[in-house]
Amino acid sequence: MRVLLLGGTAEARALAARLHPDVDIISSLAGRVPHPALPVGPVRVGGFGGADGLRGWLREEYIDAVVDATHPFAATITAHAAQVCSELGLPYLLLARSAWEPGDAIVVASDTEAAERVAQQSFARIFLTTGRSAVVAFANSDAWFLIRAVTAPDADSLPRRHEIVLSRGPYLYDDEYALLREHRIDALVTKNSGGDMTRAKLDAAAALDIPVVMVARPPLPARATTVGTVEEAAEWVAHMLRRAQRIDESRDTGRNAMRGKA
Repeated sequence: MRVLLLGGTAEARALAARLHPDVDIISSLAGRVPHPALPVGPVRVGGFGGADGLRGWLREEYIDAVVDATHPFAATITAHAAQVCSELGLPYLLLARSAWEPGDAIVVASDTEAAERVAQQSFARIFLTTGRSAVVAFANSDAWFLIRAVTAPDADSLPRRHEIVLSRGPYLYDDEYALLREHRIDALVTKNSGGDMTRAKLDAAAALDIPVVMVARPPLPARATTVGTVEEAAEWVAHMLRRAQRIDESRDTGRNAMRGKA
């Protein structure tokens, strides 16, 4: 059985480590981040060319199952993977890390709405952690922004007043607390990415009584089989492998029986 692991997350790397080399997996990264943290085992980098490209690639590579362990906000590839697997009859699993409880956060549906709420609330010094592609929503803001991202946003997408911090998690509570105090942050804008790697900023903001504007996750594909942990995903793959082995054994038994009759 050959498995495509849609990755780019810590969970995907952990799952690849659990499965390789016992399971024939190939990890796929979008390729938007230079010098990404690579999983063990075979890796492909780059997009598929939409749903049609993914469909053709799955057929050409004789993929038997797909595990989607992409970022919770990678909605396009998740939608395409769920759709194409359904059309081809391929087993599809979505590994979705648990979301953060929003608590007292101002929950919004998009980056644009987050920018509108920042303006409405007259926040002046914003810690922006929504990713490089979301910065453009704040380009016309009069506030000052501390922008943290893995790679630098495009220059024409940046607000007039800003400072950029390029880094990759995990982040520690003491460091996040000091960062918020040092830059006199009065609002945190983030996406509900979930997990522990970047959770500390929420705890630090709560300790400092700093308001949080949180972009809600996109909806999951309808009827997708979903798990929340690497362990559950590894067990799902193991179950699929056992099922494939039983099917192969049944076919071999049938072939042998036919030969006997001949």
